[in-house]
Amino acid sequence: MLGIIIGVGAVITMLSLGEGASAQIQEQISSLGTNVIMILPGSVTQGGMRMGHGSFTTLTYDDSIAIQNECSAVSETSPMLRTGSQVVSATQNWATSIQGAAPSFFSIRNWQLTDGEYFTQADTEGAANVCVIGQTVADNLFGSQNPIGQVIRIKNLPIRILGLLEEKGQTTWGQDQDDTIVIPFKTLQRKIMGVTHISQIIVSTKGSSEEKRAIEQITALLRQRHRIRPDQDDDFNLRSLSDISSTAQEASKTMTILLGSIASVSLIVGGIGIMNIMLVSVTERTREIGIRIAVGARSQDILLQFLIEALVLSIIGGVLGIGVGVGSSKAVTYFLEWNTVISPFAIVLSFSFSAAVGMFFGFYPARRASRLEPIEALRYE
Repeated sequence: MLGIIIGVGAVITMLSLGEGASAQIQEQISSLGTNVIMILPGSVTQGGMRMGHGSFTTLTYDDSIAIQNECSAVSETSPMLRTGSQVVSATQNWATSIQGAAPSFFSIRNWQLTDGEYFTQADTEGAANVCVIGQTVADNLFGSQNPIGQVIRIKNLPIRILGLLEEKGQTTWGQDQDDTIVIPFKTLQRKIMGVTHISQIIVSTKGSSEEKRAIEQITALLRQRHRIRPDQDDDFNLRSLSDISSTAQEASKTMTILLGSIASVSLIVGGIGIMNIMLVSVTERTREIGIRIAVGARSQDILLQFLIEALVLSIIGGVLGIGVGVGSSKAVTYFLEWNTVISPFAIVLSFSFSAAVGMFFGFYPARRASRLEPIEALRYE
């Protein structure tokens, strides 16, 4: 039974690790927002040379307003601008990411505050010197102090902190989402970067079912606004978080299958162990089998007896293996702090597989026992 116990335990542990990784990836992607489409500047061709992605600043604030007003599948939009800068408080400094956005950015990203308040549309239109900050920035600039109402300087521009964002953690590519400062995008445009364009537009749709229609509407509208002829390529790119999510899900699923397949090898080894033990049992109990046949037992009775024995070994091993697998998964979470998710599917799959292994590898010894000649069996010592 030990081979079955180890096999079932390994399968459950490996599948729980795979499911845990998948759940963590989905959680990180969902932290970027729900039903979100990102519109990025594309590449253009000049003088016969095709420039790289984002080499041309083709998006404007007016594009964002037009998408909001004219695309019926779109719920909210926010223009975005990003730069990096050294930020100085009264006693500390910290290099971080500066994001310029509209107030709708926070609802699109589903990003709540732990303290303070958001900046308003009036702050955005008036290019007010206000911001909200992430937890990492707050920790490095103010430590245990409350940052609300404090003034920081970005390139000698004084900015007053209105709110503190809740922690979101790292993205799937390792970026700390909390290491950021969000200010009105017009403040970043006019007072810090000195530009008129925006780097991207983020859009939330009215539902996951509206995503395809939203992409079609946005594409048609931007091609019209940018005066792109039918024979020309788009000067923008659209990326959907659902596409990123499905890609990550497929990769995680493949990894889970791989881990489960590797672990299932130990189940097969356990099955071979059962077959060997049953063959030894048949040899040691040859005289007993002969006596049973002599008093009227049929071949199918002997076959069934040994099949049941093999199945019982597998089932008991499977039950004990479930306990080992669940315990191992919890131990991995506790000691290694890896996220694991124990799914009923993994338990049912591993238990069913162990029973099937017992039946499969128990059949040959059972068949061999059922075909023994009674006279030869009775004479066997």
